[in-house]
Amino acid sequence: PVPVLDPGRGQTKTGRLWVLLRDERPWGSGVPPAVYYQYSPDRKKERAAMLLQGCHGYLHADAYSGFDHLYEPNGISAAALLAPVGCWAHARRKIYEVHKTTGSPRAHELLEHIGRLFAIEEEIKGRCPEERLAMRQEKSAPLLAALKARFDETLAQIGKSDFAKAIRYATSRWSSFISYTADGRLEICNNAAERSIRPIAIGRNNWMFAGSDAGGARAALMYTLIETARINGLDPETWLRQVIGRIADHPASRITELLPWNMSSPSA
Repeated sequence: PVPVLDPGRGQTKTGRLWVLLRDERPWGSGVPPAVYYQYSPDRKKERAAMLLQGCHGYLHADAYSGFDHLYEPNGISAAALLAPVGCWAHARRKIYEVHKTTGSPRAHELLEHIGRLFAIEEEIKGRCPEERLAMRQEKSAPLLAALKARFDETLAQIGKSDFAKAIRYATSRWSSFISYTADGRLEICNNAAERSIRPIAIGRNNWMFAGSDAGGARAALMYTLIETARINGLDPETWLRQVIGRIADHPASRITELLPWNMSSPSA
């Protein structure tokens, strides 16, 4: 969420910055990472549809209900264009909050189980998709089956509670939480995109609000440039100075030469 001045009411309204991230480094790809931000004046599901129009494959995301219709057949194809990939960091966080509040031994046990899944991911980070897939099928899939059984057993014993709600966050969309084991290019969680959201949260403490919807759109553009430079190991200010100094005389047909991954700059 982004506070935006709303002069007609004499206060701020809530706009949104959406984040799309490409980062194939965890599975050894040489494709450079990039992050894209887009502003919208609200969080309606139509905004998500417009943002992801033309995309197909897998979507790593949280459980925002506005994405749900993107996982349904679109009338043109019998299959949905996008398949959801659940975020185990989100699921873990919900159980962690229960454990932090109650000290539940059951919650602690589930956290340890989820921790073993993340340990496997550390082991296979940077390996090719085929190796990652094989390791997940060998180690992660059995752990997930055992975890699902433990989830179901725990739900049968605790009834309605915050703990049950935390568990159902995963069990109610279980297929999306195990889908990462079927493709070595997928990730166990959405932490990479979450890290790209963090600069916005930090920035709000400094700039406090956007002056208008147009200002929100310009902020999204600047965040796209700055954060893409940063995740490519560049100092954003130095890179922007280089681009601004060259772009006026640079041939439009070779504009890609000025992208962060095609330029050298001191590291951030």
